[in-house]
Amino acid sequence: MSPQQLSQSVRRVAIVGGARIPFARSDGPYATASNQQMLTAALDGLVERYGLQGPGAVGEFVAGAVLKHSRDFNLARETVLGSQLHPRTPAYDIQQACGTGLQAVIAAANKIALGQTESAVAGGADTASDAPLGVNDSLRRILLEARRAKSAGARLKALAKVRPSHLVPDIPRNAEPRTGLSMGEHAAVTARAWGIPREAQDQLAATSHQRLAAAYERGLFQDLVVPFRGLARDQNLRPGSTVEKLASLKPVFGLGHPDPTMTAGNSTPLTDGAATVLLASEEWARERGLEPLAYLTAYETAAVDFVGGDVAGGEDGLLMAPAYAVPRMLERAGLGLDDFDLVEIHEAFASQVLATLAAWEKQGLGTVDRARLNVAGSSLATGHPFAATGARIVATLAKLLTERDTPARGLISVCAAGGQGVTAILERV
Repeated sequence: MSPQQLSQSVRRVAIVGGARIPFARSDGPYATASNQQMLTAALDGLVERYGLQGPGAVGEFVAGAVLKHSRDFNLARETVLGSQLHPRTPAYDIQQACGTGLQAVIAAANKIALGQTESAVAGGADTASDAPLGVNDSLRRILLEARRAKSAGARLKALAKVRPSHLVPDIPRNAEPRTGLSMGEHAAVTARAWGIPREAQDQLAATSHQRLAAAYERGLFQDLVVPFRGLARDQNLRPGSTVEKLASLKPVFGLGHPDPTMTAGNSTPLTDGAATVLLASEEWARERGLEPLAYLTAYETAAVDFVGGDVAGGEDGLLMAPAYAVPRMLERAGLGLDDFDLVEIHEAFASQVLATLAAWEKQGLGTVDRARLNVAGSSLATGHPFAATGARIVATLAKLLTERDTPARGLISVCAAGGQGVTAILERV
């Protein structure tokens, strides 16, 4: 197929709807729920809402998780088998840290755009409560030695090497392998580099909570959120959050430097949850009488050198990749920031959102009117189950675009561990 024929064959990809469970703080209501159980609950909510139970109703399911047990090696497929989707629905896993949910949407959209399938469900789940604990590496080596032993005596000899210290498990660490710094500590470096003040961070956080509360009150999430284990709203939501209340919290990141600014209130908490999105061709949606909420029209990824690059200057901060992905995407699409009615920036940290906005402005993209930014709140209020966030944002933004006068356009920006970023454009025409 020639490039011209390929271009002519690419179809528009519709965002038909979404379903997620309320997000919960770790070690709370979902403490005993697995990734599969949470993802199944979100998927079943989508299946029931859009009547996807029959054979062939969905072309495939793509999803992932960041914190995975060995039992989750085939998470998406196992979720299908435990859900109301037909068991003949193919599925596969994907993972790109906090960009997982959005990358799952992109992967599904590409197949629909090329006519390889008519519909797909994308999503993600993560539980910080049920994080896998690794076997102490020294113990692992002893057990492998015992397994390879050719006799009972050799096995006993190997097992006799076990010491009490070997029984201490390897606890998961929220740290980059290349630097040993947590995501929060990396964000603190970037906040200092860009001169992001504490009050601005607290203001962004308070606004996120207030806007999420208002969105729930006006019924925005009525057909997006499925109750699960006693929760009907995101547990992290604090409707009464104010700058004054947040100002009373002590900093938790960047404590080795003067005047640290990042607190638990302007950073996302460890969170459990799952989210899904239904995508389809226009023909598939029309045949079922479903009105697309929006269309996925562009996407871009990027990465920064947060190990050897300009980290101290802020250009290569761990979470700054969207500062490079968005300009490339906008140039390719022939758009500017002023062309967007809504802008959704994943709120890993308030400082990271503000640094991203500052970087776009420095690059000449202009400023983002705060009235258009995260208008229904974002991760600071909802929480952030790593692989679920992208799907949450896509479904929420698509629904928000239906409230605008058409045509309307929305920008998505998601930063991710490993110095990566995933971005996308949704349009309602």
